[in-house]
Amino acid sequence: MQTRTYELATISERAIALIIDTLIVSAVGSAIGFGGGGFFGGGIMGFVIGAGYQWYFLTRQNGQTFGKMVMNIQVVKTDGSQISDAEAVLRYVGYSINSALIMLGWVWAMIDNDRQGWHDKIANTYVVKAQPR
Repeated sequence: MQTRTYELATISERAIALIIDTLIVSAVGSAIGFGGGGFFGGGIMGFVIGAGYQWYFLTRQNGQTFGKMVMNIQVVKTDGSQISDAEAVLRYVGYSINSALIMLGWVWAMIDNDRQGWHDKIANTYVVKAQPR
């Protein structure tokens, strides 16, 4: 069995990917009438759209949302395996917790040795430089 090593993504790479993904999800929410307010659009439907986006890309696209593809980074489990459906949604729930608590969950990634935000801790994930498929 071969051991694989990963290089952690930088905070700036992660932030740019998050901004790209936020813009995409917000545009989709606005286009279908759920724009305005909140981190990823308005209310419950904004949350559902964001969770669906994260679930699809993290579980069906090699752990990469569109923003992560642009930045050449990906989400993996702490053991190096791919993220599951439930873990992708749980990780997104962590996004909401990060934001609701005056952004502390996002700031945490800047001081954590493994660059894990609270959403990463909750779902047992790292964001790393993308590996070839």
